[in-house]
Amino acid sequence: MTAVELSEIHEANERYHDLAAAHYDAKWGISYGELGQGQVTAKLAKALGSRPGHHPRGLEVGAGTGYFGLNLMRAGVIGELTAVDISPAMLGELQRSAERLGLQAECTACEARALPFPDDSFDLVFGHAVLHHLPDLGGCLREFRRVLAPGGALAFCGEPSFYGDRLASWPKRAAYRAAPLWRAAVRAGARAERATEEREEDVLERVVDVHAFTPAALDQAARAAGFQTVRVSGEELAASLFGWVNRTLEGSAEPAEVPWLWRQYAYRGYLALQALDRAVLEPRLPPALFYNLLVSARA
Repeated sequence: MTAVELSEIHEANERYHDLAAAHYDAKWGISYGELGQGQVTAKLAKALGSRPGHHPRGLEVGAGTGYFGLNLMRAGVIGELTAVDISPAMLGELQRSAERLGLQAECTACEARALPFPDDSFDLVFGHAVLHHLPDLGGCLREFRRVLAPGGALAFCGEPSFYGDRLASWPKRAAYRAAPLWRAAVRAGARAERATEEREEDVLERVVDVHAFTPAALDQAARAAGFQTVRVSGEELAASLFGWVNRTLEGSAEPAEVPWLWRQYAYRGYLALQALDRAVLEPRLPPALFYNLLVSARA
């Protein structure tokens, strides 16, 4: 990509995440209690292929509001947390959550391909749903390798799968067409026209994702950056299809008018299908079919 294209993608990502910061945790149902800790440690263990153990110095890239890093601190997986993101607003939310939880995190607004840390600074470099936002993936991975201490671990979860993303487009389209009938059935009104900033956020959300990965592409990119023992796995197939149907339907209605019983059905159904994915589908199907990919490696 040209310098101009990189700059445009950077600006779109920063603006989108600044707009989304204040309601990001609510939008995605992020919590920092036992449920959140369990979700995050399970994802990290799945990425690494073993129990995550303890890492004294952790760097969260694209940390956002701190979903991964703060939950890992609370679970005792990492000691010191350094969080980087291009969005100052996201890091502000992270700091406020950390203070509320009685935790300390060092936050730095910077680009992932130019980390302001010395070589060998961290034992674990990690992130959630961030690699697909990085236009210069190779340059970023080389930076992660530089700041990772010898023997340290790299782990990124929640990255969109090329084929899984295409599978998910089918239920999204079907749910969009069915939305008027669904709203009538649950007696919810159509979502009203929203403020200019909210419309801008919706537009930007469609342009900030610059990659969808195949397992082979992630493996090759990590090895080219100098990592060893690369492992790529997949998660969420049934749960993602179910979840995208429900999210599309709910997104068409006024939030306050979506019935509580429907929200309970959607939430509990998603958790049940996550369990089905973990127990039955993930051990048996190729990673490429799943909606999310996880990649880990060693320095």
